[in-house]
Amino acid sequence: MLSTFLARNIITDVKKFIDEDIIIVSIDGIIIASSDESRVGTFHEGALLCAKERRTMIIYKEDEKRLKGVKNGLNLPIFFDKRVIGVIGITGDPETILPYGELLRKMTELLVQESYYSEERQWRMRGLESFVYDWLKADELSPPLRERAAIFGVDLMRDKQFILINSSFTYSSVTELTRLWDDGRGLDFFIHRGHDRILLVHTVHDDAAVLPFKLDKLLRFTGGRIGVGQIVTPEAAAIGFTQAERALLAAKPGCIMYEQDLRLSLCLHDIRPETKAEFVKRILQKADGHDELIHTVRTFFDQNMSLKQTAETLNIHINTLHYRLKKWQELTKQDVRKTEEAFSTYLALNFLDEHTK
Repeated sequence: MLSTFLARNIITDVKKFIDEDIIIVSIDGIIIASSDESRVGTFHEGALLCAKERRTMIIYKEDEKRLKGVKNGLNLPIFFDKRVIGVIGITGDPETILPYGELLRKMTELLVQESYYSEERQWRMRGLESFVYDWLKADELSPPLRERAAIFGVDLMRDKQFILINSSFTYSSVTELTRLWDDGRGLDFFIHRGHDRILLVHTVHDDAAVLPFKLDKLLRFTGGRIGVGQIVTPEAAAIGFTQAERALLAAKPGCIMYEQDLRLSLCLHDIRPETKAEFVKRILQKADGHDELIHTVRTFFDQNMSLKQTAETLNIHINTLHYRLKKWQELTKQDVRKTEEAFSTYLALNFLDEHTK
């Protein structure tokens, strides 16, 4: 409960407010952290008595001769869940430090509580991650799996929607996302799924029309990409997750992609990565390093192959655009103004995006 690491952090935080030396002692009377490093690991008889008697003890000068390892000051028990988990000691004139001794004890207890609940949240998060991993691999919803779901409050009786967010977050950031989402029912949850992805498991209910608005809010907060799978039963969780992965792969930066809206990406999904890599090599190898030309061609496709709109978007003269497209044709042997060659180039750029996401 009161680890050496936490005790040291408490010492660091408390020392920001007072100049006196501070110790934190285990319930066995061993100093586990101190602003005076030489005292760490030594026995403190006053703290041992303080922990046993569950009360604040004033250590007077004469007590230094009577009690082992003590110095003039205050010893205050640290409580958590009505149990003494340690003692905080403050060195100095008791009359001077007594007024703020209780305040420091309360502050220490708050730091302990904060640490405990933070660890509990992380434990729950890791447990949920493990559960979802097994859920997505399971052939059926076995009784043990249902029991684990119940422990974490996951409703396996109602339809689900799996939503993947591409962004880098810590455990605390996932907590922020949970607050931001606030489904009001406690049925939805976020977990990490890889180093740069977060999975939202959404329980479907009657307010389906609200989902797009909430996802827009989520997108603005994360600044990443979002892929949304279709509604599935809990038994078909793996299918829903695969759909979310497919949608995320097709989503552009700053956009939300719904799996049911996929068209070309759906057809291309099952093409082997090796085949895609070879195709990119054949079409784009000569363009490697020509970032301006690649950006120009991407913009050309984004503007529905309109020369006028592309030139305006790039803020260049249309003659400059003609020159760049001609240069592209010379490099890649692909004339993007011809349907078949434009399609090949478009595919190659999409495959390249998949590789770099």
